[in-house]
Amino acid sequence: MANTFKVISFAAMPASSGTPEDLYTAAGSTTTIVNTLIIANIHTADVTVDVKLVSDTGSRGGTNDETNATSFLLNDVNIPVGTSINVLKGQVVETTDVLQVDCSVTDKVSVTLSILEIT
Repeated sequence: MANTFKVISFAAMPASSGTPEDLYTAAGSTTTIVNTLIIANIHTADVTVDVKLVSDTGSRGGTNDETNATSFLLNDVNIPVGTSINVLKGQVVETTDVLQVDCSVTDKVSVTLSILEIT
């Protein structure tokens, strides 16, 4: 198994407010551990953000044999002007899972994701 640290960054996102933009998709045969997700408000006013985990992972076996569903990791969280938040330490992202970011204003959050990919 190979362990690879990576950083994924977007200067400004999402491309369209109200439409979550893909930040990261776990590759096939990859489990990812999120070290940190930093979201900075680069607007001149407060913004709100959503972060979703889109997952359809299933076939766990035993008593926990449920298929995952899309869930909010952050929902309508306010980020004051000129500040950032640091979220999602230790979040597991499985093969083909997608992390998405949305903001109340188009292209007004800067996002940095630090991960460990296990292949």
